[in-house]
Amino acid sequence: MDMARFIKTNKPIWTELEELLSRFAKRRSSLQAADIDRLAALYRAASAHLSAIRSARNPGETAVYLNHLVSRAHHLMYQENNKSSMQLREFFGRIFPDMLRRRQLFVGLAMLLMLIGGVSGFLAVLANPLNAHIVLPGDIAAAVDPSKTDLPRDNWNSPLVSTAIMTNNIRVAMLAFISGATLGIGTVYLMIYNGLLVGALAAVFWHSGRSYVFWAYILPHGIIELTAIFIAGGAGLYMGYRFFVPGPYPRKAQFLRSAKESVMLLIGTIPLFVIAGVIEGYITPSTLPLGAKYAFAGATLVLVVLYFYYGSFKARHAPSAPNMH
Repeated sequence: MDMARFIKTNKPIWTELEELLSRFAKRRSSLQAADIDRLAALYRAASAHLSAIRSARNPGETAVYLNHLVSRAHHLMYQENNKSSMQLREFFGRIFPDMLRRRQLFVGLAMLLMLIGGVSGFLAVLANPLNAHIVLPGDIAAAVDPSKTDLPRDNWNSPLVSTAIMTNNIRVAMLAFISGATLGIGTVYLMIYNGLLVGALAAVFWHSGRSYVFWAYILPHGIIELTAIFIAGGAGLYMGYRFFVPGPYPRKAQFLRSAKESVMLLIGTIPLFVIAGVIEGYITPSTLPLGAKYAFAGATLVLVVLYFYYGSFKARHAPSAPNMH
C-alpha cells in the first residue's frame, strides 16, 4: 500500500468526519436527520480505511488516529441509537396512551358511529336477506358463502395475506384520519359505512345459523384492528371538532395544532395494525378449534385494556408528563 497516497486520497473524509463529530458535541439539538445519515456513511468509510491500514506493513500513527476517530463515531452513533430507542419506548409506553386518555371522547364517538352502522346493517339484512346485495359491495355479496367459513385455509400464503391485510387496514385508518380535513364529515361516513359492512355480514351468517363461526374468524384480529380504526377515526373527528370549536386560539392555528396531535395518534396505531395483520394472516385462517380462537380474542382484549390503562396511569403519575390539551 502506498501510505502517502492513501492518506492524501482519504484525508478529506476523515476531516469531514471530525468536523461532524465536533458539531454533534457542540450543538446537537440543531442537527438534522441528514447529518445523522452522513455520520453513518462517513463512519462506514473510515472503518473500512482503518481495516485497510491495519493490514499494511507499517501503519504508524495513521492507524492510531483512525482508530480514535472511528471509536468516537461509534460511541456517538450508539448514543443516538440508544436515544431513539428510549424515545420510542417513551412514546408507546406513556405519551400515546395518555393522548388516548385525553381524546377518549372522540375515540368513543368513532366507536359509537361504527356501532350505529353495524346495528343498522345487521337489522337491514336480518329483516330481508336480499338487502345484503344493497348494503354490501357486489363482489363481497356474491362471494360470501357461510357454508364454507369453517373450512381450513392452509393453502393461504400467510405472509402475503398478512401483509395485504395490514396494508388495507392502514389504508382505511389513513382515510378515516385524512377525512378529518373535511371537518370530520368524511370520517363520520367511513365509520358508519364500515360498520354497515360488518353488520350486514354478521346478519348473513345469522340467517344461516353460523354466527358462532363468523365471529370466531373476526374477533381474534378484530379486537386490535377495530381498536386501531377507532383511534384513527377519533383523530379525524378531533380535527373536525377543533375547526368548529377552536377555543382561545385562532381557528387555523388550532386546526393545525390538532392535526399535529392527530398525526401522533395515527402513528401510534401502526404497531396495532402490524399485530392485527399477523394475527389475521396466521391465527384467523388456522385450524385451531373455534373455542381457542375466542379465547385468543379475549386475551387480546385484556392485553389492549391493560396496555392503555397502564400507559395512562404511568403518564398521570409522571412529573414531566407533557401537556396535550
